[in-house]
Amino acid sequence: MSHDPMHGDEPLTDESVIAATREWLEKAVIGLNLCPFAKAVHVKRQIRYVVSQATDEEGLLQDLLHELQLLAASDPGDVETTLLMHPFVLRDFLDYNDFLDIADAAVEEVGLEGVLQVASFHPDYQFADSDPDDMGNYSNRAPFPTLHLLREESVDKAVEAFPEAERIYETNIETLRALGPEGWRRLFGR
Repeated sequence: MSHDPMHGDEPLTDESVIAATREWLEKAVIGLNLCPFAKAVHVKRQIRYVVSQATDEEGLLQDLLHELQLLAASDPGDVETTLLMHPFVLRDFLDYNDFLDIADAAVEEVGLEGVLQVASFHPDYQFADSDPDDMGNYSNRAPFPTLHLLREESVDKAVEAFPEAERIYETNIETLRALGPEGWRRLFGR
């Protein structure tokens, strides 16, 4: 297991993976208001955190299929969205990026196209045509590779409720660039 500077040398237990992801959600996603819709589901405890122990793509795909079906069958009041962290597979961002096509195909395979969608977070996330150290990438940089399962209906409602939804991305880039790498590290007390 490679040394991960974000987490020191602590063993990667499910608890530590979830704790780091929750800290990132609270301090970055909610704290910097990178996603105006995250706070409500967090406060209402409607986020399901799942750690996949998969060490290959096949295992991760099985976990993803299971979680997609579970989310679709759940009451949104109980589980609105799922974060599926997979610390042992797809640590390389390019491999992870390739897997996203498989994730989209999985949504179709279980007949949930138009019902659920998969969003992407990764420690080395990089938007197309961006520089690797561009702070804008940090809007999608989670502590571990993560597949975020969302309900399309909720996304549509959130966009309706937030008239300038397309401005979120631009605002995030401004926020993160103003913060800078040092400010990001300080956010997590590192």
